[in-house]
Amino acid sequence: MIIDCHGHFTTTPPEVMAYRARQVEHFQATGQCLPEDPPEISDAQIHAAISENQLKVMQERGIDLTLFSPRAIGMDHQFGDEATNVRWAEYCNNLVDRACKMFPQHLAGVCQLPQVTGQKPGAAVFRELQRCIQELGFVGANLNPDPSGGHWSDPPLWDKDWWYPLYDQLVALDVPVMIHVSGSCNPHFNAVATHYINGDTTAFVQFMMSDLFKDYPSLKFIIPHGGGAAPYHWGRYQGMAIDMGLGDLTTRMFNNLYFDTCVYHQPGIDLLLKVIPSGNVLFASETIGAVRAVDPKTGRNFDDTHEYIKATQVVSDADKEKIYQHNALGLYKRLGQHVRKA
Repeated sequence: MIIDCHGHFTTTPPEVMAYRARQVEHFQATGQCLPEDPPEISDAQIHAAISENQLKVMQERGIDLTLFSPRAIGMDHQFGDEATNVRWAEYCNNLVDRACKMFPQHLAGVCQLPQVTGQKPGAAVFRELQRCIQELGFVGANLNPDPSGGHWSDPPLWDKDWWYPLYDQLVALDVPVMIHVSGSCNPHFNAVATHYINGDTTAFVQFMMSDLFKDYPSLKFIIPHGGGAAPYHWGRYQGMAIDMGLGDLTTRMFNNLYFDTCVYHQPGIDLLLKVIPSGNVLFASETIGAVRAVDPKTGRNFDDTHEYIKATQVVSDADKEKIYQHNALGLYKRLGQHVRKA
């Protein structure tokens, strides 16, 4: 079985993002939440959006089950107040839930949180997390380490006052969380080419330099996009850790930290698997996501990561099975019901 830990509902009907644009425009003009209700999306629209896109690609590439969350760049935490972003998160999570219930053998839900720039996660975030996990049956959550959209104005992930109450909730629910930034307001940082990788790398370094995993030994994070820069500059980070008296990073980090395989060329996948233990790597492709081009050298899509895992000589077949399914099944405790359906 192949489980893709990183999928987004990037193919929602156009009415969805049009509504968000009206929300943002209204908030910027008035400072208040748009009073109109989100547009109704029919079952037929959702079915077509999934069956003609994500499901088609999954079947073409041999992927059985995708952990499915709202569009990452559309989370838009950098815009809106709490009321605006709560309504937006609920709407997006409900659309994901409907898709998952329509295709239960292929999709399992992961939620967006209604974070707000300059406001620490509190009751509204906790309510939506609990609703998605306990009522909708989602298996995990996405956490934006920079709700400001590239300005990094909120405290680091190790800040006890700001982030620890949310970690308490995640531990109580026993769900893992994927680190994932959203759009970029900073013109220096293209969202998917720069800001995403910045976010991944920044989160890794904040974890490395903190006592977070001592304080929360059961808390589990996934860093997407191959772990940002971390695996490719491992000597830099391991050397810094030794200089700081933090010891071996494998011992320090890998009871709590996982990387995915959203790395879109063979040399990158090979290096990832040379550096990171196979028990800490989850298969992912992010389709349909940020990169849709076909590699002219191979004739395959750049994001067809299944081909890179199949082709690599770095790890054994047994390790590949860990990457494809066993690591995800061990990490996402609530996946069992979906696997039975698949």
